[in-house]
Amino acid sequence: MFTKILVANRGEIALRVIRACREMGIASVAVYSDADARGPHVREADEAVNIGPAPSSQSYLRGDVIIEAAKQTGAQAIHPGYGFLSEREWFAKAVRDAELVFIGPPPEAIAAMGSKVAARQLAIAANVPVVPGTTEALRDATEAHAIAEQFGYPVLLKAAAGGGGKGMRVVREAGELSASLDAARREAKNAFGDDAVYVEKYVVGPRHVEIQVLGDTHGNMVSLLERECSVQRRHQKMIEEAPSVAVSPELRRQMGETAVRAAKSAGYVNAGTCEFLLDRDGDFYFLEMNTRLQVEHPVTEFITGIDLVQWQIRVAAGEALPFRQEDIVPRGWAIECRITSEDPANGFLPSTGTVSYLRIPSGPGVRWDGGIETGSEVGLHYDPMLAKLIVYAANREAAIDRMHRALLELTIDGIESSRDFHLRVMEDAEFRAGAIEIQWLERRLDSLIGGKPPAEASRLAALVAALIADSDRHTPVLNSGAANGGERNAAPIADAWTRVARLESLR
Repeated sequence: MFTKILVANRGEIALRVIRACREMGIASVAVYSDADARGPHVREADEAVNIGPAPSSQSYLRGDVIIEAAKQTGAQAIHPGYGFLSEREWFAKAVRDAELVFIGPPPEAIAAMGSKVAARQLAIAANVPVVPGTTEALRDATEAHAIAEQFGYPVLLKAAAGGGGKGMRVVREAGELSASLDAARREAKNAFGDDAVYVEKYVVGPRHVEIQVLGDTHGNMVSLLERECSVQRRHQKMIEEAPSVAVSPELRRQMGETAVRAAKSAGYVNAGTCEFLLDRDGDFYFLEMNTRLQVEHPVTEFITGIDLVQWQIRVAAGEALPFRQEDIVPRGWAIECRITSEDPANGFLPSTGTVSYLRIPSGPGVRWDGGIETGSEVGLHYDPMLAKLIVYAANREAAIDRMHRALLELTIDGIESSRDFHLRVMEDAEFRAGAIEIQWLERRLDSLIGGKPPAEASRLAALVAALIADSDRHTPVLNSGAANGGERNAAPIADAWTRVARLESLR
């Protein structure tokens, strides 16, 4: 087993890996940019190394600097987290060439699955069902038109090296195709340095269901069940859950076996995720493989009882998986909300500033994977995700109720966040019924943003009214047992006013 691991990331995922290391008795090394010098992950690690200015191109994407930091601190392995360098074949190879261990798949597997075109070719060869589409990047608009006519509109243009919805365009009629192809290529080039785009048939109204796989260096590989990731905005996941209401035990078995077959065809080792479209008839199609730990991995950890990060580390150290496929069955229900520094009422524009007050939810079945604290500065240099709020309960209805309660407890002052949006989703009748697919949120977005305020608005309004009515008697209403004569009430009272004002502005 390793004695020291460098974590090549920031924010909540860096903290997640650092905590796993601590539980395993492994020393951790954090890296940080100038903007993150006071970040929680820097403080929590055993050591920390500055790797450059705030822009990620000058810090978190500098593989050479990160590898040198690992060598200087005596780390034997590097955990990339997700994003940044986690799916860069050249970085995994550079780590290996430096005689360090990359905690993830081998570079050859990243290369095989990193390109959507190559992954489709591999999947077809392994008898894995894929959405009808091209296996080679498009040469020009003429070829694109011919293929689209063959499949029939609508079609989907996708960046071969892409992810996160970048370089992706839905084309509903022939007149849109040329302009959409040019736009997809430009976006793909800017985002990934590769303008290759391919086309596939657009499946109407599917769910996005993914299968977590985990494989070791001894030839063992298992499926760790499915995650439902259909609540998306512009192809970006916002809420995930496990298991899925749409997946029966037999379908779970079929999808799991297919995901394992796809991963093995690429020589895959460590944790990875196969993404599928699940249509209304129960047919599923392979989309791509994410060759890293997923943002939504906590929901899988809850329903399986398996610590994915610790097993990433154990597999990288050469340990064999001690469990078999038949040992892995879903237990209970888990939901994750991505808490971002965005303003849903203003087109989800990024919000920046200082977190002036943070109250983290707690209680039974609640987990907070966060990268912020009171006093944290939120800027525009990095992804707007501040934290992940995850809950676990015996069934889906109870999990939704628990998430609603946890969101009510969450307070983030000083910046706008997606918290109130998530509250509205938890209150939505269609979501509670599980009647979702990947276009659901786009259809429901206006009502979820501009509808009546979530339940807390009336609760806080009543609280403020009580405070005003009580002020003449000078009797503390909140936290009346405070040892300092009720002085602690000032923060919650101010918080109540702030939150009511914010909710009113969303009406």
